[in-house]
Amino acid sequence: MAPSADNHSRSHSLLLFQKLLNLRDSASPLTLVLDSLEQGAAPVLREFVSRAKVAKAKIILLSFATLKRPRDVDVVVRARGKNPKALRAEILSHYPKADPAAAKSASPQKTVVLVDSLNELATAAPQIMPTFLSSIVMPAVSLVAVYHTDVPIVLPRSVSEYEPHPLTVLTHLATSILRLSSLRQEIERQRARNRSLQEPEWGLGEGREGVLVGLKGDTKSEDYHGVVVEMEIRRRSGRAMAEKFVVSPQVGQSTATASAKGSKIFLLSEHPIFAPPEGSGATGSGGGEDDEPESTFNLGLTEKQRRDREGIVLPYFDAQTDIGAGEGGRILYEMGREDDFDDEEDEI
Repeated sequence: MAPSADNHSRSHSLLLFQKLLNLRDSASPLTLVLDSLEQGAAPVLREFVSRAKVAKAKIILLSFATLKRPRDVDVVVRARGKNPKALRAEILSHYPKADPAAAKSASPQKTVVLVDSLNELATAAPQIMPTFLSSIVMPAVSLVAVYHTDVPIVLPRSVSEYEPHPLTVLTHLATSILRLSSLRQEIERQRARNRSLQEPEWGLGEGREGVLVGLKGDTKSEDYHGVVVEMEIRRRSGRAMAEKFVVSPQVGQSTATASAKGSKIFLLSEHPIFAPPEGSGATGSGGGEDDEPESTFNLGLTEKQRRDREGIVLPYFDAQTDIGAGEGGRILYEMGREDDFDDEEDEI
């Protein structure tokens, strides 16, 4: 790929991810964030909150597991143990009221609804969960929901074994999916792949008894706090675009300062560990048409050999010459010594 095409693809991917984080122009009505014990969704949710605060949007947290009100969140709705119908009415009551006088002159205030965990809702009411999520999404409302992939779900007996799993339904409904993983662990996996070794496992994947130890490591390293985000965004045309990014929060600063500056975002392929080696041809510096393969002998033609080759008249050109009577071409064939000519077979 040419360098200009590489730069265009890189800029397009970054702009698309920035637009998704800013939730600008209803980029994604329903964004599904898939996290795990090895990498939580807190850094990505903080990025959504900080950008929504800059855009002066109203932030509502639908809390199933959060006990303390997070910073910059306007409203916290306690959802544990509540009826979905009553919960929907409470959420809608916090939406900004539309002003008929200013409806034509200014756009309505944006609202961002954060759901800290869909696992309890998927366990308690998996059959009405799609309807519930669709009912709280409005033209000026964007929903960002977190689903813990390694937390088991116990479905009620009323759910048939032939019905799709709640996670399958969520991935079908979501217009954008963000799959999170630890940058430090991805670096260790890449190093193992570069050396043709088995990729290491952490946490539950280790299969070890006892306390989870997967997050241990050099906590002062910048890579320790980085998050690898695999983005899959689905456009209205049905075309899906996927790319991997690194979200690196500001380390060593206060929460307010880090939120104001935002996180550092770049493509995973731009990380030194994941960058292609120099001279491998993957950087886009393709050769010209006249480049010849390297060899110990000359594979080209001299000027005399090229003239002799162009002066040869091949038989099929001579056979296309019209011989009159509208019969078209003729077949030119010279018999050799080993050819067996049989008059009887020729007559047949």
